[in-house]
Amino acid sequence: MKIILDLLLLLLIIIYSYLESLVKVFIPRKRKSVAGEIVLITGAGHGIGRQTAYEFAKRKSRLVLWDINKHGVEETAAECRKLGATTHVFVVDCSNREEIYSSVNQVKKEVGDVTIVVNNAGAIYPADLLSTKDEEITKTFEVNILGHFWPYINLIEKFNLLTCLSVAGSSKFAAVGFHRALTSELEALGKTGIKTSCLCPVFVNTGFTKNPSTRIWPVLETDKVVRSLIDGILTDKKMIFVPSYINISLTIERFLPERAVAAIYHVQDIQFEAVIGHKIKMK
Repeated sequence: MKIILDLLLLLLIIIYSYLESLVKVFIPRKRKSVAGEIVLITGAGHGIGRQTAYEFAKRKSRLVLWDINKHGVEETAAECRKLGATTHVFVVDCSNREEIYSSVNQVKKEVGDVTIVVNNAGAIYPADLLSTKDEEITKTFEVNILGHFWPYINLIEKFNLLTCLSVAGSSKFAAVGFHRALTSELEALGKTGIKTSCLCPVFVNTGFTKNPSTRIWPVLETDKVVRSLIDGILTDKKMIFVPSYINISLTIERFLPERAVAAIYHVQDIQFEAVIGHKIKMK
């Protein structure tokens, strides 16, 4: 009898969730204020991280900027200060666990408890697998995957929102899985005050890959991606797809035969300059 009641309750929840989602399409979500919040942004010396810092600075957040590139992160900080934001800079290698732990402790002592984390730092080597060196593969996963774990282990009791950034590629795909597992675990532990968001854009022109192009999806500029990111954070959106309609495409792919999915990838004709067999070619 109990299982029947549980199934009926599940059905009601599913119906309610669909109706709620439909209503939110037509009624704008209320945006929270982030003024005074302590925001930690990794990879803040370039691209999405830099633009995200600017947006939080405009909203009067207190900024903690991490990057391995001292010159780049200091340039970002200087602009944020011009926008009126209190800004703290730390040169951090997000592939180094001990360096991350040390920097987290330093932030707690010098700035205070972080309330928002934008885990944006990433490493990319535009090459096919057989042309990628062992140390490059290791570095990619140390930054793009393990680099998500170490800050959260030290901050999970304090911050109330975190953001995982994810784009195409195996390591960043793993970051999406990490985000979903962490979200489920937080809910199971009753930590409902901690909100999670995951950014999933298609190709972004950040300069890490040369001459990216695709026949179907647009090559995105960082300002468009960051606008969607900020909107998602302010409205507690769990999955932030850029462009938004890519979510529909990903859903449809789950129901298509493998041959059809392969045909879709062929039509997309995604290209960028990559190292293939130690030569630069369009991939």
